[in-house]
Amino acid sequence: MRRLMYEAQRALASPVRNPRMATVIGRLLGAAFLICFGTGLYSHFLQEPLDWMRFATRPEFLYQVTQGTHIIAGIACFPLLLAKLYIVFPNLFAYPPVRGLVHFLERASIALFVGASLVQITMGLLNTFQWYPWPFPFRQVHFALGWALIGLLVIHIGVKLPMITRYWSKGSLDSEHPEDVSSVDRASNAEAVRLWGSSRPGGVTGRVLDYIDATPRTLTSSVSRRGFLTTVGVATTAVVGLTAGQTFTPLNAVNLFGPRKKGVGQQGVPVNRTSEQAKVADAALAAGWTLTVAVAGTERSFTRSELLALPQTEVQLPIACVEGWSQMAHWRGVRLSDLADLLSADPDTSFRLISLEERGSFSKTQMGREYVRDPLTLVALELNGETLDLEHGYPARMIAPGRPGVLQTKWLSRIEAI
Repeated sequence: MRRLMYEAQRALASPVRNPRMATVIGRLLGAAFLICFGTGLYSHFLQEPLDWMRFATRPEFLYQVTQGTHIIAGIACFPLLLAKLYIVFPNLFAYPPVRGLVHFLERASIALFVGASLVQITMGLLNTFQWYPWPFPFRQVHFALGWALIGLLVIHIGVKLPMITRYWSKGSLDSEHPEDVSSVDRASNAEAVRLWGSSRPGGVTGRVLDYIDATPRTLTSSVSRRGFLTTVGVATTAVVGLTAGQTFTPLNAVNLFGPRKKGVGQQGVPVNRTSEQAKVADAALAAGWTLTVAVAGTERSFTRSELLALPQTEVQLPIACVEGWSQMAHWRGVRLSDLADLLSADPDTSFRLISLEERGSFSKTQMGREYVRDPLTLVALELNGETLDLEHGYPARMIAPGRPGVLQTKWLSRIEAI
């Protein structure tokens, strides 16, 4: 078994499988994870804010940028993680596989980190297509797993910090420490000499000793360092560039993999949740529909005609969804602050938005006072110069700056102070 392990490590030896390359790819992967974590936290707390939290409403496209960046960084993790696994793959054949408790904990934490990373980015990718082939709730598990991943990342960096520090700079390859060579377990060299010497006529040969003392830069391979980095760079650029167009307009023409295309959908805006899925068509199209606004025990109901008779405001705001796609659009309707003033709502009042949709995670949402009093926040009645389409929330929907699409409540039925 030991001889087979050493043989496997020798067969897998490559100039790119060295601590310096692992550090370079690890830096990029770590940055991508941190970007995902930070933007993911922002998105999570926008959807489930703590009582004391207040959020920026400017720039109005803020969530469009943060969530688009979140998805792009998550997609970039795929080629970067595969590249890192390619580099460290020979370590799986180290013998003995565990050299003590500390070594066991190190390998176990890395195994958990890799496994959790693959699960997390795969879940995130499938979420962009709104496909959930698992029995657990996506948002809660994705959030919890994000914290677990950051914890495992900190442990991994702590364990590998001496090596990371040593190989951080470009010139570190010229002073490699033989004990850090990933494809050879230097602590077991004596055992390797014994095994190879006893298994070959004439004992230990010069070839065997050359292998044992080799560093990655002296081993030959069809994959060069420059070629490897070029391949990783091209792969990362491709998966990002061919997806980012669903968020960033300049790349829309090359959006081949994103699940949404800009300008495609009713009234030129994509639709995530349809009226059929929400089961609201009958209620939304009913002649007796009204929007009820309730503040401090006082209620007032508005028909759509009455809402149209109030002062109308036009704004340009994006729909920006958690799946990473976004679309800028023109909206027209009544400022929420005007409705609040009609019922003498306190300037610090927050609201609960209630949809005609009876079931669904976001059939009821909360809106903090920073959005309520923003002049761009509307009860929208028109979209892109036309009467709001049923799929976009007819007879009335909410639109506000810097909010996720799931919080831009469609098919409004009630707005009440909280």
